[in-house]
Amino acid sequence: MNHLPSGFRQVLKQSDFDRFAILSGDDNPIHCDPEFAGRSHFGATVAHGMFLYGLIYRALADAVPGKGMLQVEQELMFPHPSFAADEVDVQVAPLPAAADGSHCFSTVVCKWVDGARIVTAEGRARVIDAGRGEALQAYAGSQDGAARPAGASDAELRGLRRGMRARAERTHSDADLAAYAALTGDSNPLHHSDAWAVGHGFGGRLVPPPLLAAMFSDLLGTRLPGRGTGWMKQTLRFLAPAYIGERITADVEIIRLRADKDLVNLASVLTGADGRTICRGESLVLVRNLEAPAG
Repeated sequence: MNHLPSGFRQVLKQSDFDRFAILSGDDNPIHCDPEFAGRSHFGATVAHGMFLYGLIYRALADAVPGKGMLQVEQELMFPHPSFAADEVDVQVAPLPAAADGSHCFSTVVCKWVDGARIVTAEGRARVIDAGRGEALQAYAGSQDGAARPAGASDAELRGLRRGMRARAERTHSDADLAAYAALTGDSNPLHHSDAWAVGHGFGGRLVPPPLLAAMFSDLLGTRLPGRGTGWMKQTLRFLAPAYIGERITADVEIIRLRADKDLVNLASVLTGADGRTICRGESLVLVRNLEAPAG
């Protein structure tokens, strides 16, 4: 593993946001509609949080060369927006290894405005070497079924109520994978070579984690809470592989409302065709700019 910080710079374009909207289904107007976004507190269209995660994932793969990389955790906060025409610096830096031998990284996307460094996404990632199936199983056993954090909740916020749910299903195709790779620059062989994936103990190519998490982006940004939702924080725990051509179900559920801050917490889960849990997570979103009340 590379023990030095690694990453790259990239200028974001509105066409990137539009392409990710088509790929994910998340055509939330804060990303795709300059007129709507201009009326929001952002003032202009902003990058999807999971598009930025896709760039981080590319940097993680570059930091773990040769053996390939299987991600098991990603935590992200989005303290400031990334706009079209921003030049962002995507950086991952190694942290001390976990007790099970997995690799941990700090992950940052930042930009410079008038000489000041502005962080637009920051968090922590945890990965294991591809082929360590026993490590993935052990990790899943320690995480799956964990209780969701409790918190005081308001009864209602902008038509939203605790317990409201939304669901979507999707089968990722070769075309989806090609579009994702072209957009993010990802080249992890676990996603692009059946022979490589099978040789490392899997049944075929895996769906990249950011493309899986994009199913949550679609639900949050278009269904629940709905169009105008802004992503503030996301945790993801990947518990089992998800395969190209497999039918995957995404569910989100509101678990907390904070009316004084226009914030909503949602539990999120991805389930495979055989019922296995692929991913669990929690989202924190801002609903200040909702296009219309839920209901």
